[in-house]
Amino acid sequence: MENPRPAARVAGRKEDVWSIVNSAAASSPKQPIVNMGQGFFGYAPPQFIVDAAIDALKTVECNQYSPTRGRPRLKKALAGAYSEWLGKPINPDTEVTVTTGANEGILSAFMAFIEPGDEVIVFEPFFDQYLSNIEMPGGKVVYVPLHPPKNGATQTTSSSEWTLDIKELEAAITPKTKMIVLNTPHNPIGKIFSKEELTSIGDLCVKSNIIILSDEVYDTLYYTPFTRIATLSPEYARLTLTVGSAGKSFYVTGWRVGWLIGPQHLIDYVAAAHTRICYTTVSPLQEAIAVGFEQAPHNGFWPESRKSLKSKMDRLNSVWSELDLPFTDPEGGYFVLVNMAKVKIPEGYDFPPHVASRPRDFKLCWFLIQEIGVAAIPPSEFCTDENAGLVQDYLRFAVCKEDSVLESAKERLRGLKKFIE
Repeated sequence: MENPRPAARVAGRKEDVWSIVNSAAASSPKQPIVNMGQGFFGYAPPQFIVDAAIDALKTVECNQYSPTRGRPRLKKALAGAYSEWLGKPINPDTEVTVTTGANEGILSAFMAFIEPGDEVIVFEPFFDQYLSNIEMPGGKVVYVPLHPPKNGATQTTSSSEWTLDIKELEAAITPKTKMIVLNTPHNPIGKIFSKEELTSIGDLCVKSNIIILSDEVYDTLYYTPFTRIATLSPEYARLTLTVGSAGKSFYVTGWRVGWLIGPQHLIDYVAAAHTRICYTTVSPLQEAIAVGFEQAPHNGFWPESRKSLKSKMDRLNSVWSELDLPFTDPEGGYFVLVNMAKVKIPEGYDFPPHVASRPRDFKLCWFLIQEIGVAAIPPSEFCTDENAGLVQDYLRFAVCKEDSVLESAKERLRGLKKFIE
């Protein structure tokens, strides 16, 4: 008997990068693998968040359904923080909605506004979940590349040197363009879009009445000044949905608490879509995140978090200088892109077919796991096939790990010396 046919939206996709990395790790003779690939934290969240979660679990109301837009205490805490960050009063009841992770919030935004045939512009490389989230309601993804620095293969450069061609963006806009996805600080590049870039993007959106979905989940993890597009003009703010994540801000990626901030004429519909997707978000963890936002400004958590992560970034990146491998020095987030054009994979190296058919960064990833015992992520997974060449010599490493793990990774990575020309 023939098996039921899956929907086109999930059928026929290539094997995803996570499956490939996991299979490489399982088959590697270098055990245990040092995992610098996935962006989950290798250390515990701050104790004041943990204590708040424990306290919430002990109360009756925090173990029951929360209002679909979020628990009042968390909405109030978010409105307080974002009123300061956005430079204007945020109404917790009409301009905030809590979602089950930032990813579900992004899906809710697309479900709220995208109809079949509508176009959404995404900058590549991109967070891979954007694509399926856009396609689920019938949207069409339109890609505009961020161009790497021309000397990225020979010199360490700033993530700011990955540039957006505004004329390319303008040419991508059509009467069907409904939304633009802006990710700053950017995954995987670490780029923080400048005021000038944000103004150019915002002006185009105002001109064509395009919604700006500003994915700012790394907004507490920046090392250079960080500007939010919604702060630059009332016209931009009218069109902007700002996305945030407790997972990134408090080292709790498994808690799945996110939110969207924006004007009522946008938030109302995002909240309506969220209600139909999952109704509500885990109650005790919402309460704990509320406590986190209440206490973080008073215990110095945000600056200490940035300082700690920048130290980890510098700790890992010192090995690239030893190896003379250039990298993209990130302005924010916890990923670093390393250019491995100088790494020569031995001729005739035996790759499985599902890796041999992919761009060079997939081969580099497999090779690194098998020969060095360090897992990274090939960033061409975050590009279209046409633009995979932009990043095929790079690998993405996550630094949000214990210092001892970073040191183990560095020790193993020194084994690359014999493959570098």
